[in-house]
Amino acid sequence: MNVNAPNAAHEPLDARDRPARLTVGVVGAGRVGPALAAALRLAGHRPVAVSGVSTSPYAGPPRSCPTSRSSPPPRSWPVPSSTCLTVPDDALPGLVEGLAETGAVRPGQLIVHTSGRYGTGVLAPALRAGALPLALHPAMTFTGTSVDVQRLAGCSFGVTAPEELRLAAEALVIEMGGEPEWVAEEARPLYHAALALGANHLVTLVAQSMELLRTAGVGAPDRMLGPLLGAALDNALRSGDAALTGPVARGDAGTVAAHVTELRKHAPQTVAGYLAMARTTADRALAHGLLKPELAEDLLDVLADGAGTDRAGTDGAEGDDR
Repeated sequence: MNVNAPNAAHEPLDARDRPARLTVGVVGAGRVGPALAAALRLAGHRPVAVSGVSTSPYAGPPRSCPTSRSSPPPRSWPVPSSTCLTVPDDALPGLVEGLAETGAVRPGQLIVHTSGRYGTGVLAPALRAGALPLALHPAMTFTGTSVDVQRLAGCSFGVTAPEELRLAAEALVIEMGGEPEWVAEEARPLYHAALALGANHLVTLVAQSMELLRTAGVGAPDRMLGPLLGAALDNALRSGDAALTGPVARGDAGTVAAHVTELRKHAPQTVAGYLAMARTTADRALAHGLLKPELAEDLLDVLADGAGTDRAGTDGAEGDDR
């Protein structure tokens, strides 16, 4: 997978001047495919086709991948030396079967998918046709803009591949600027659930928090939350449960009851999520010795009945460390 070294008498070759090592077809011209195609192009590979097989925010060839073109369905492609499948998880099994049945897979062709949920087992139809299966999942959210390629620098990829292809899989990830992290086939669903739990639900929590702040009259909730959430994330990544703070971790049952009352009044759709996360936070704080057992009982009572307005007291600051 290594590029031939340039002549010592010449300057190092720009990626655009290197001989193409792989021709790359991308199935699924949504947010992920164009970003990976652009990253592979910068590494010296040659994206040759982008096929949109599902609803996509792109109206045509992605600007981040200028050598690509929109193509008809995969059966009409000149078969590239590698095909990258970047469709939603639930669409992947049927797509792989369709590619194999229509002869779009050739012996020795690399078939790469970017699903977090699946390992290489989902590529069995392509494997039977002689393809080489790789699962390379970037642990990153994508925006559909040029910033996506930049974010791949240092991004972890969940890598699953047959042992004989492990080095090739890791090399592709490194060429795209990522960091390979080996994930066993049987661990892929749990791995994906962990990422979804953190990243997807974080967006929901932050969006709800901004809405509540606007309702409370805060003019720039993003500016208010930015430093607080940045510090909380950094502390959590460094210290895990030891970073827990706020009224639940302190056992301030009255404050939590007041929160529930206000949420029921102004944003009842947020109550279920608040209670669920508060119960989980209380359990973890109790297990790690942060929440005193003598304070936990009243707190858990408030969370159990979902109201507790008779215990409402003075609100504590969400972000302080008391």
